[in-house]
Amino acid sequence: MLSLIALQAAAGAVSLGKVGAAIGAAIAVIGAAWGIGRIGSSAMEAIARQPESAGDIRTSMIIIAALIEGAALFAIVVCLLAVF
Repeated sequence: MLSLIALQAAAGAVSLGKVGAAIGAAIAVIGAAWGIGRIGSSAMEAIARQPESAGDIRTSMIIIAALIEGAALFAIVVCLLAVF
């Protein structure tokens, strides 16, 4: 599969750096989405077990999700800087 991408990049006059940046950005987004999904799932399970601490759990969930989004955005910016 990777050799097919490399051949298409060479044939289409697209540098391999741009292909690598696109793959890196995609991996960063997929990883962030998976992580935030896991956080949301775990938070909902925790709230279901202890409804009285829903506010604390929700606050922690939002803070952690924001940190993951920041790291993903940083990774995407680094991948885009590789293009230019």
